[in-house]
Amino acid sequence: MPVISSTKNLEALSFTLIAEFDADIQRVWQIWEDPRQLERWWGPPTWPATFEEFDFRAEGKASYYMSGPEGEKARGWWRFTTIDGPKRLAFDDGFADDNGQPVDALGTTHATVNLEGVGDRTRMTIVSSFESEEQMEQMVQMGMEEGMREAVGQIDALLSEHAKA
Repeated sequence: MPVISSTKNLEALSFTLIAEFDADIQRVWQIWEDPRQLERWWGPPTWPATFEEFDFRAEGKASYYMSGPEGEKARGWWRFTTIDGPKRLAFDDGFADDNGQPVDALGTTHATVNLEGVGDRTRMTIVSSFESEEQMEQMVQMGMEEGMREAVGQIDALLSEHAKA
């Protein structure tokens, strides 16, 4: 399992997940910049993602939905705030309605992804920052921590598949 740790920090209103992979930084960066690869791991196995829009540049946007086991769809959006490949990206993340429009009731989360070389491996640190303690608790109750661990847990298979190609 690539996940080394996941930590909730209520004082900082943040959730941090750290994982390591047997791949170089450039290869791990590709799983973020290529929406078809991102679809292979974003979301837990029972809720796979489909990206409908993906403009991977600062101020660019992405829209996606995750399909649930009973056919339900949970929509989301990203607005990229930083793209500094292959080491760092950041984006605002939120829920969307059936038309892809942002749903303000659940607030916006800010995610920062840092990639760093650790020998011949890559360490990926994802920090999600929340607007309030209530929002953070709501996301935890919705299964964010477990979902992120399961999603990131799918990356090794994707990386090894492309290593063989």
